[in-house]
Amino acid sequence: MEITGKIKKIDETKTYGTSGFRKRELVVTTDEQYPQMLQVEFIQDKCDLLNNYQVGEDVKVSINLRGREWINPEGEAKYFNSIQGWRIEKLQAGTSNEVPPIEAVDAFEPADNVSDEEPDDLPF
Repeated sequence: MEITGKIKKIDETKTYGTSGFRKRELVVTTDEQYPQMLQVEFIQDKCDLLNNYQVGEDVKVSINLRGREWINPEGEAKYFNSIQGWRIEKLQAGTSNEVPPIEAVDAFEPADNVSDEEPDDLPF
């Protein structure tokens, strides 16, 4: 899956536990009628992918949706979702979903062979 939008925030890489698990979070604001601010996490070696990006840049992020179950001490199941990024690309100007402009009507020349004296041969 992919999401496109403008980078709103890039966090620093954080390291957790004795194993050295690394995670870096990115927030992308989508360009839709109702923009969404989506937090995408990059883990382990993918954290370094964000080094060449800055807030305000338009990007396309390839993602995977992840879900997990956690059983709390009372025995109740809780579910959590996350969005994991695995690739990011800068979007060039003009690569958005914009519709190209339509030429003005004045740019077209009228037909020369239209005459007011031609008979109307329509059957109705």
